[in-house]
Amino acid sequence: PTLATEMGELQERISTTVEGAITSVQAIYIPADDITDPGVVAAFGHLDAITVLTRRLSSQGFFPAVDPLASSSKMLEARYVGERHVNIANGVREVLASYEALQDIISILGTEELSEEDRLVVRRARRLQRFLTQPFFSTEQFTGIPGQFVPLEETLRGFEEILEGLHDDLPEQAFYMVGTIDDAVEKAKTL
Repeated sequence: PTLATEMGELQERISTTVEGAITSVQAIYIPADDITDPGVVAAFGHLDAITVLTRRLSSQGFFPAVDPLASSSKMLEARYVGERHVNIANGVREVLASYEALQDIISILGTEELSEEDRLVVRRARRLQRFLTQPFFSTEQFTGIPGQFVPLEETLRGFEEILEGLHDDLPEQAFYMVGTIDDAVEKAKTL
């Protein structure tokens, strides 16, 4: 038996039957943050949602250190969360992926040598990264910032407004560890 077949057999046992259901939350260690590791690949294929935490984001002070490009959910479909939610999530991922693709150029030449369009991608991506650090109750001990409950609609509105460029004039630090986009606007007034 291989790791893939053993993983498949284990995952088949986690199911719903007439007599009950088994729901599992699985924590998988990813060696050196390499999501292409064979053990990781064998497990990921069986999961409905994957939340990837990275050392890179943690070392930059982004909490929770969730990598939105490596994370995924089979539930992110219009029939489950609505068309608007899917469009906003895809928009965020597109901007962050474009920013990631520009990293080599930025590290060699800096942002000054980028086209105006690419500089806009960088500005919005950096705001999105910081807005993703919304203060959760679970991260209070790491950040010293009290957690906040933010309704889904407010979160969607915040990301939508950042994607639309409504807050391009705010300093990126205003988006760090805030709950809502309105909090970011208020924080910007103090910076």
